[in-house]
Amino acid sequence: MGRYSEAASKVIEWLTRAEIEQMRPAGAFVAEVLTHLSQTTTVGTNLLEINEQAHDMIRERGATSCYIDYHPSFGGSPFGHVICTSVNDAVLHGLPHDYTLRDGDLVSLDFAVSIDGWVADSAVSFVVGTPRAEDLRLIATTEAALAAAIEVAQVGKRIGDISAAIGRVLRNAGYSINTMFGGHGVGRTMHGDPHVPNNGRAGRGLRLRPGLVIALEPWVMATTDEIYTDDDGWTLRSADRSRGAHSEHTVAITPDGPIILTAR
Repeated sequence: MGRYSEAASKVIEWLTRAEIEQMRPAGAFVAEVLTHLSQTTTVGTNLLEINEQAHDMIRERGATSCYIDYHPSFGGSPFGHVICTSVNDAVLHGLPHDYTLRDGDLVSLDFAVSIDGWVADSAVSFVVGTPRAEDLRLIATTEAALAAAIEVAQVGKRIGDISAAIGRVLRNAGYSINTMFGGHGVGRTMHGDPHVPNNGRAGRGLRLRPGLVIALEPWVMATTDEIYTDDDGWTLRSADRSRGAHSEHTVAITPDGPIILTAR
């Protein structure tokens, strides 16, 4: 789930290598759930069914949802569900509701849990049924931006290097960039410092050190960079109703290079 750029906690968790290893079960489970749901979600699937499947898997694993009681300043109420289901022009924080997916719908699923006190957060976008070329391009661009961000997530680099890498991919593909919501620190809590904007200047910001764990999450809309909040108090939609895509992984910074804890 994207973190609001002004919601700074001013607390950064620096983890030991042993603590990063303790995060692996949460990361693996988040990856497992998103893989399963992306494979089983199809034309005719109801968004509430997706939420219930995810909730069943959480209960079976003994994990704890990071979303169900989550009520930040930008949310209209406690989220009340365990997964974000964003469809078409709903680009972030999609609140599950009674909607049955139709042929060609672009779906983004964002999911975070805690296992043994450690959090992992990830998101994936895909099309059900017959895809439109422009939707596949949106998805591929966010995936490429995420890959570029992970590649530069190295000890000695700075947050600005990650932001610049994301922004470069998105801009080169012809998309404008909204920086209200972006990546964030992850550890014992879902949303910690540092905030990781999806655009920025290389060489600026916090220097990356071993033990930092961050969720990197490029997202983009086809023809706008403006969003508004739906009447449900949570779902963020593109201002011009164009479609959006969202890709996210939880990544640990180590001396040996980045570890993708939510790799699928």
